[in-house]
Amino acid sequence: MKIHLVLQGKGGVGKSLIASLLAQYKREQQERVTCIDTDPVNATFASYKALNVETFKIIENDEINIRSFDALIERIAQTECDIIIDNGASSFVPLSSYIIQNGIADIIQELGHELIIHTVITGGQAQADTLHGFVSLVDQYPKNCKFVVWLNPYWGVIEAEGKQFEDMRAYVVNKNKVSAVIALPILKKETFGRDFEDMLRDKKTFDESIEDSSLMLMNRQRLKMLKSDIFKSITAAAVI
Repeated sequence: MKIHLVLQGKGGVGKSLIASLLAQYKREQQERVTCIDTDPVNATFASYKALNVETFKIIENDEINIRSFDALIERIAQTECDIIIDNGASSFVPLSSYIIQNGIADIIQELGHELIIHTVITGGQAQADTLHGFVSLVDQYPKNCKFVVWLNPYWGVIEAEGKQFEDMRAYVVNKNKVSAVIALPILKKETFGRDFEDMLRDKKTFDESIEDSSLMLMNRQRLKMLKSDIFKSITAAAVI
């Protein structure tokens, strides 16, 4: 079984989007999947009703809830299917510290599971922060973790001094630790971008929106095409 953990210390960069895409992809492949939201502030992933997301309050009243951390690990230990965990920026440090200090990656491996860390790189003002977050993750987490990097161009093209992500020092130095890079498409705001934003705002899955007869035919067609493009990119990342 695979434990997919979506992590990034910068908030509002698309972690819940990636968790939802992973869950939808798994379901498209007729795979059973357990979805978990540990974000103590926004719980965006849990807002996708169609995905039946469980919530774990790992932080309460600004304090770390160790019992909840422990319960989360028990949930992982008992799983008979892949798990997708979305973690919020506010609990990024506590969760990472717990995983590293308690040897959770080793426990997961001993249980016969794989721990796959998914992280996000964005363009625009958050690019430097997300790059730093990526480097910190690969530096701190043990070698028995796999990493998948998602490139989210919603806030701008991901580049620095004319270099694309794969040519940046942050990636070049750490590429042997990265199992896959998945680039989300750049969308024309008036068409595909608007349809996608509306879907995300309503916390709907692709299938819900594509089957929604209240939407215009071309809105649904564009979402169908976008779903196909994104799912092809995920398929290409064989580690998923």
